[in-house]
Amino acid sequence: MIKPPEKLKKGIYILPSLFTTGNVFCGFYALIAALSEQYFQGAVAIGLAIVFDILDGRVARLTKTTSSFGFEYDSLADVISFGMAPALLAYSWVLQPFGRLGWMAAFLFLLCGALRLARFNVTEPDPASDNFIGLAIPAAAAMIASIIIAFEDLFATRLNPMIMVGVVYLLAFLMVSNIRYPAFKKLAFKKRVTFTRFLFVVLFVYAVATIPKIAFFVLSFLYVMSGPAIWLTGLARKLGSQESREIPHHKE
Repeated sequence: MIKPPEKLKKGIYILPSLFTTGNVFCGFYALIAALSEQYFQGAVAIGLAIVFDILDGRVARLTKTTSSFGFEYDSLADVISFGMAPALLAYSWVLQPFGRLGWMAAFLFLLCGALRLARFNVTEPDPASDNFIGLAIPAAAAMIASIIIAFEDLFATRLNPMIMVGVVYLLAFLMVSNIRYPAFKKLAFKKRVTFTRFLFVVLFVYAVATIPKIAFFVLSFLYVMSGPAIWLTGLARKLGSQESREIPHHKE
């Protein structure tokens, strides 16, 4: 029996949709900045889009204003801000001299980001899991934006084009892979924590506020590499357990 389509509810929730609109605006501005060769400003706009993307979901859950419209609107915004914008920025920044190889690398990033979003949208969420399958597209966009910010502002130069091609291909692969990444869904600010954890949070906020450009790059890099690191650790443990079972134990 075919399930009848759900009746659309009239109206939308204003507050979370405003944050999503801010996300779209930042993504569009990043595209304009890339066309104007203002790469630093475009990368900063992607960083702001990530902030809006985090806030719209948090606000929707806190105010209990989640909706199917908001979910779809957020996904479309992510394609613009975290798919199209970083792909065009990377291409205009250092990939353009490669010609077809350069724009195909940028297109692959956009394609894998869209596929990652589509897979996420059709996958049944597991309330007990605190992991994402594949690198989330905002994290991939953050890696590209943080590289551009670091090299344009701190080093006053540009990354080697060949290295950037490798970075773009790696991010594209990680987005469509089955490697698990921490989702931080179970972060609860209302619960009591130990003094050590509180001190860690204070130091984290201090580092971000004091050296935001370096902190943005370091955090993006560590998060992107955390998935492969966790996967390799699990693989090593699995191989170690298999070897221990295969080794015969002789009684003396």
